[in-house]
Amino acid sequence: MTIARPVRAMAPGKINVSFRVGPPRPDGYHSVASVYLAVSLYEEVLASPREDGRVTVEVRSGSELDFDLDEIPLDESNLAVKAALLLRDLTGHGSGVHLEITKRVPVAGGMGGGSADAAAALVACSALWDTGLSREELVRISSVLGADVPFALHGGVAVGLGVGDELTPALARKDLHWVLVPASFGLSTPKVYALADKLRERAGTVAEEPEEVDPAVLQAMNSGDVAALARVVSNDLQAAAIEQAPELADILDLGVGEGALAGLVSGSGPTVAFLTAGRRDAEELAQRLSDVAGVVALPVHGPVHGARIMA
Repeated sequence: MTIARPVRAMAPGKINVSFRVGPPRPDGYHSVASVYLAVSLYEEVLASPREDGRVTVEVRSGSELDFDLDEIPLDESNLAVKAALLLRDLTGHGSGVHLEITKRVPVAGGMGGGSADAAAALVACSALWDTGLSREELVRISSVLGADVPFALHGGVAVGLGVGDELTPALARKDLHWVLVPASFGLSTPKVYALADKLRERAGTVAEEPEEVDPAVLQAMNSGDVAALARVVSNDLQAAAIEQAPELADILDLGVGEGALAGLVSGSGPTVAFLTAGRRDAEELAQRLSDVAGVVALPVHGPVHGARIMA
């Protein structure tokens, strides 16, 4: 049965608090060991029934950020469309649907915005089509859509191994407050990974398969020790992101100089994330970065829940 009324769902973007990257695998991917943190910057998907059986999508900005929406595909290569088609094919439920995506997570920004779209589309379409699937069943379905989609469904904090899709929930004792500085451009994730491999080769560094995350990261998050966490946040892709966009180094230096406890490029970039001591510190840092550098700076917190229906 299809619900006649549209269904709206939301899903969070994420920060890689710690990101270890192994050497290239025979399948072209890289094994990783990451600590994912879902943060309070959300994508929204409104799923409305269509009588003609088609799955269509439109995208609009819900943010002050200058998104280049022309870079987002509006065909079956869109990850939210893929999610809806996959759900329909696997369950036999549903008919046509129109997906209206409201974007707030930076496009090609290293925060899993496209994966959040897919997670929200799965939740919205599952409710619209009354599939009766549980959250865990949706997570299993989502794994074929990309490594970040299962986490966008789970939310919270998780350790990601394999290509990032082998998730184990973790604990953050208290909210962590960050300031995000999105770039006005995107970076290609495959190109950043390829450049990271070249930089290692150039430096004579042999990358090892990452079998676990840094236990100091989990210990700091579990104890709520923000100062200790600031000492151990890291990202193996950061050097490659900065090589492609040298201005990221200036933003990192500026944020730490203005009082951030630590700064790092999120995932493959180019979004920069600054860890702060608390909510007020994040708000004040965001204002200073805006005043000093004229950049958009967004205070966020995490962990937050994964994809869910909006009232």
